[in-house]
Amino acid sequence: MKIISNEKLIKRNARIGQITSLSSLLVLGIGMYISFKNPELFSLSVGALLLGFILSQVGIYFGNRWGRSPRPDELLDQGLKGMPGDYTLYHFSTPVANLLVGPAGIWILMPYHQHGTITYDGKRWKVKGGGFAQSYMRLFGQENISRPDLDASAEADKLKRYLKKKIAEEEIPPILGAVIFTSKDANVQAEDAPVPTMHLKKLKAFIRKQAKKAPLPPKEIKLVNSAIDAA
Repeated sequence: MKIISNEKLIKRNARIGQITSLSSLLVLGIGMYISFKNPELFSLSVGALLLGFILSQVGIYFGNRWGRSPRPDELLDQGLKGMPGDYTLYHFSTPVANLLVGPAGIWILMPYHQHGTITYDGKRWKVKGGGFAQSYMRLFGQENISRPDLDASAEADKLKRYLKKKIAEEEIPPILGAVIFTSKDANVQAEDAPVPTMHLKKLKAFIRKQAKKAPLPPKEIKLVNSAIDAA
């Protein structure tokens, strides 16, 4: 399997995460200092604390996706290790973050790092358990599952518009999406979800099964890869 990553983007975003995290500590410190030393400047201290909090959330967002190791894209690499050479895994090289192209088709891979039990109740995904850290992340809007089905549809539309610049619309193969939970502590029980939802350890077997069920012809694989490589 070939892996193509936008290393420049990854390094830039990791740097942004580092800078915003350090900046948040500095701004929060200034806000605390003002609140203790100059109580009459209450509005200024509150503004600094709010700005520091916002910067910390930005730092967490960028840090989770591009700063920590293994990153979500690296976990996908590990999960698909050993796939044949006619597969190509693109990271941040197209309008979607993680894209797999090969005999199994065109798959947008959407990694999530929730802990605990993940279920789908017919309307939405739910996460139970995971401990205090997971509850904190959900509380402040980080690592939120939200609506992967809507996200997958929006990502597919985005990718299709991108490919239409290089390929006639009728020649674009179906674009599919899969929700992948990467935490070793995730227990995925969402067989009835509107998009395939699974743990990372089951991804390779799933892709191989799809390739046997409805293989994408080599000509179409080459067409898509050429369109992406030419961009």
